[in-house]
Amino acid sequence: MPNTDLAALKAHMAENPGAVIETVARERGVTPRVVIEALPPEMVKIGGGADAFVSAMTDIAEWGEVTLIVHTDDGIFETTAPLSPGSLGHGYYNLTEPKGLHGHLRHERCGGVAFVERPFMGKSSAFVAFLNVDGGVMFKVFVGRDETRALKADQLARFRALAGKLAA
Repeated sequence: MPNTDLAALKAHMAENPGAVIETVARERGVTPRVVIEALPPEMVKIGGGADAFVSAMTDIAEWGEVTLIVHTDDGIFETTAPLSPGSLGHGYYNLTEPKGLHGHLRHERCGGVAFVERPFMGKSSAFVAFLNVDGGVMFKVFVGRDETRALKADQLARFRALAGKLAA
């Protein structure tokens, strides 16, 4: 992507920080990671790959109810529940609970863990985006909301502490 295009993308994201990342990526012909990196620097921190994946997932499993979103070209899938604790085995990060969200994640394909705090649809939002080695988003985990629809203060504190640890 030429510098002029990157400059235009950064300007667009500064003016529209709540834009849907996947939509901007598709419209501009770039990866979602490029779009996330184009957000104003105070809104995003990015840490390492597979090791950061395991550390982040282990920490998030202690946060309580969160929303996990998988956004593909064909749909947006959401689940709101506590994340299952996981363990490594047979080349996967395995979500161990038999109910709710469970499965096997290819943690070694994680190319970065992004911590994004930005406005979205008129509200503050904070999410962890697990980025694959191709620049795509594996999935996002959003800080939960309380009964007034505000971000849960305890989870936001954990989110910021984890960002400080993994994206230092």
